[in-house]
Amino acid sequence: MNHFINLIDIPATNLRKMINDAKKRKKKRKNLNSLVPDKDMPLKGKFLVQMFEKSSLRTRLSFYLAIRQLGGGALNLRKDELHFGEGGESIHDTAKIISNYGDVFMLRTDSDIKLKKFKKYLKIPIINGLSVSGHPTQILSDIFTIEEIKKKPVSKLQLCWIGDTNNVLNSLVEASVKFSFKLNIASPKKYPPSKNTLKIINRKNSKIKFFNDPKKAIFQADAVFADKFISINDKVNKKKKLKDFKNFQINKSLTKFAKKDFIFLHCLPASRGKEVTSEIIDGKNSIVWQQATNRYHLQKSILLYCLNKL
Repeated sequence: MNHFINLIDIPATNLRKMINDAKKRKKKRKNLNSLVPDKDMPLKGKFLVQMFEKSSLRTRLSFYLAIRQLGGGALNLRKDELHFGEGGESIHDTAKIISNYGDVFMLRTDSDIKLKKFKKYLKIPIINGLSVSGHPTQILSDIFTIEEIKKKPVSKLQLCWIGDTNNVLNSLVEASVKFSFKLNIASPKKYPPSKNTLKIINRKNSKIKFFNDPKKAIFQADAVFADKFISINDKVNKKKKLKDFKNFQINKSLTKFAKKDFIFLHCLPASRGKEVTSEIIDGKNSIVWQQATNRYHLQKSILLYCLNKL
């Protein structure tokens, strides 16, 4: 079995296999309805258990549809529905039960420690559906989408991230190392990347550059990423943070510095008028809806990788 927790821990050849498999499977599903299974049904009879400690729309839908199309089934669990948690059932005991019932476990959590503990005690693969330090399923799917639209390897493109130095960026930085693409990051001086992310950025062969000026970061970019300035459950002075990021909004005047055919990506949900204007997210350069829909194609390949079917 294979775990899917951080991109940096997975060999680049395996990440490429997942993207190539997603391309093939998406092509074969043309004109098929959502709940029609893939012809080969490689995960027939397999059971995905999903646990959500944080709200979810795209991750929840995409993994459910992914396992169904591969021939298996899924159950979504919420923390408030279980004995799990402080004063309740331990992670050790919860993991034992999940291992006995399921074949693969997806966790969307508010704690990296919980992710590590579940990995320790589970006897089945675990997938990081989002954690404090990363969102690897989102970023691997985004690489798939970028290559699909640009029709060339991401290693031949220049990507740009403008905004908060959050968990999604951490996974994008890891992807830059694995797929060897140029990545420019722009954020205010007060918001540097995490220590672990800075270590990756400062590697000898890194193609990652950090700027405090968004115009310099976006210059000649092929793809531009944004995310919320204030994440859900962020314990910060929201007015102050929004003020700090006021010059980092993706808008028409800023995107003039990118390539004319740049594509705009956002993992959603978006705060229109804050990190991005409606003119951009609804404009001709935006691919956010294709980006969101592609999630389930890539999740299928992640599930296959975890269960040694790739």
